[in-house]
Amino acid sequence: MKGLFKISPGYEDVMPQEYLDLVNNGPYGKNYGVDDLGTFKELLEEHPLCAGCGLALSMRLVLASLPAPEDTIMVGSTGCSSLAFTQVAVHNIHSLFGNQNAVATGLKRALKIRFPDKVKDVVVMAGDGATVDIGLDMVMHSWFRREKITTIMLDNEAYANTGGQESGMSQQNAVLNMAPTGKKFPKIALPEVAKASGCAYVGVVSPAQPKRLGDMVRKAILIAREVGPTYLQLYSPCPTNYKFKSRETMQKIKERMESGMFEVMEYITPEAEAFLAEMKEGDKQ
Repeated sequence: MKGLFKISPGYEDVMPQEYLDLVNNGPYGKNYGVDDLGTFKELLEEHPLCAGCGLALSMRLVLASLPAPEDTIMVGSTGCSSLAFTQVAVHNIHSLFGNQNAVATGLKRALKIRFPDKVKDVVVMAGDGATVDIGLDMVMHSWFRREKITTIMLDNEAYANTGGQESGMSQQNAVLNMAPTGKKFPKIALPEVAKASGCAYVGVVSPAQPKRLGDMVRKAILIAREVGPTYLQLYSPCPTNYKFKSRETMQKIKERMESGMFEVMEYITPEAEAFLAEMKEGDKQ
C-alpha cells in the first residue's frame, strides 16, 4: 500500500510544495509518535480549520499515534474535521452525515476478506454531531455487534461548521449562536453508553495531554484489532462558537478540567487488559 501513495509521473512540477512534502515525508512505514511531531508531515499546515482549533490539534495527535498508518483507513463524516481530511497523509473515506460507523463496518469486513493475512485498522473520526446526535444509532449498533473498529469523537461541543447550534455534547446552560437562551439538558454521557454497549476500551482525554492522548489512541486501535470495539472521546471546545481567543484553547481546557466540567478517564475490560499484557510480553521477548 505504501507504493500506491505517490504522485503520478509528470505532475511533480505542478504540485504545491506542501503536498510534495506530505507525500515524501508522511508517516508511512515509520514508527512515529507524538514526540516526533514536527519532524514529519501528517497534515498540511494551511488546512482550512480555524486558528487555535483544538480539533485540528487533536487530529494531528491522532495521526501521529497510529500504530500502522500505511495499513489504516480513516472514516470521517460531515463536520469541521471533514474539511481537513483531504489534507492528511493517510487513506480516508468521507461518509454521509452520521453513517460513518456503518461505512466503517462494511469496510472492515471487506478488508478482512481481501487481506485475510494482514491487519487493516479501520478508525472512525468524526465530530459530536455525527457521533452522538445524528449518527448515534449506527455508532451504537456497531458496538452492539462487536465490530472491531475504533470510534474517535472530536468533541467540540457544538455544530461548529454550520453556525454554532447546540449539540448533545454541549454543556448544559451553554449559550451559543443558535442557542441564545442556553442549552436545556446535560451533556450526554457517551462514555457510559459506550461501556454499557460493549466497548472493550473507552477513554476521554484532550489535546492538552498530548502524550496521554497518543498512548490512548494506540491502545484503542490495538485492542480493536483483536478484542472488540473501542471508543475515544477527545475534548476540544470550539473557540469560534464559544467566543474565546484561539490562543486560549489549551487554557480553557485546563480551566474546565479544574472546575470538573471535563475529566480524563480510561476504562478497559479484563479481556482487553489481558490482551495488552500479552502483547507487551511478546514485545519484550
